[in-house]
Amino acid sequence: MAETAFDQCGAVLIEPKDSITITEETRTETNHVHPQQSNDECTANEEFTCQDMISGTDTLDKGYMEHGCSHYRGRCRIRAPCCNEVFDCRHCHNEAKNDLKVDQKLRHDVPRHQIEKIICSLCGTEQEVRQVCINCGVCMARYYCGTCKLFDDDTSKRQYHCDGCGICRIGGRENYFHCHKCRCCYSTLLKNSHPCIEGAMHHDCPVCFEYLFESRNDITVLPCGHTIHKNCLEEMQEHLQYACPLCSKSVCDMSKVWEKFDLEIAATPMPEPYQNMKVWILCNDCGTSAEVQFHIVAQKCPSCKSYNTRQTRG
Repeated sequence: MAETAFDQCGAVLIEPKDSITITEETRTETNHVHPQQSNDECTANEEFTCQDMISGTDTLDKGYMEHGCSHYRGRCRIRAPCCNEVFDCRHCHNEAKNDLKVDQKLRHDVPRHQIEKIICSLCGTEQEVRQVCINCGVCMARYYCGTCKLFDDDTSKRQYHCDGCGICRIGGRENYFHCHKCRCCYSTLLKNSHPCIEGAMHHDCPVCFEYLFESRNDITVLPCGHTIHKNCLEEMQEHLQYACPLCSKSVCDMSKVWEKFDLEIAATPMPEPYQNMKVWILCNDCGTSAEVQFHIVAQKCPSCKSYNTRQTRG
């Protein structure tokens, strides 16, 4: 399986194998067209320019990498417009407000694009969303996106804003492309070969039913193009389930398994009344429909030689 990494909402680092794993630290940026911004906000292309301008001075760099939370290293906190409370970041808000101890009717996520106020962590001044504090002049994050209201001092992630996804990603813009059909970003290594499925990331995990585009857990893109949590796929395989829960295609190379099926079938002759029995099958891997010899162990597809088949009629 190819490894993929999404941080602010998912950049993709891929090792070419059978499927793609998308690791994400913070994926909950939603689909949002990147608008024109005011002068004190950085556009997607200006973010790194702003970073170059603000680094290197004592005032701007004061408190660098000393503040923030487990999600982001920023030098400001946000005031949530939904509940008017202050949190280190939107993930801290969402974790607190969706805790099982909270009344189910009161649980909610912060509408991050509606965040208008931030509080400087160094001087405590509350102000409109901006990169540099209007009071003490400190840079509140070397990476800043005025669209996503994202502040992060840890620029080693190589963040960038994807207009197609409407979110900030990590890994460097030059290493990824946005697939408009899948509506997400993939490694440039997959540009001409990835399985393309409409809105591939915009649905629930077929195992745990968590919405994948907003999930912060690792995600795997199967060879068929469907997506699933990596840990859910691993749990399936622990229970000997090797077919996609959505389309039933094999999730990995099963050729060695099919060879063992061949040996088992050869060693298990059918009783005489069943030796000439024919059944119709549908291959889940290649889609072939064919009439084949019935066997109690499994039926083999005559086209792709897969045993991932289902009997359609006797």
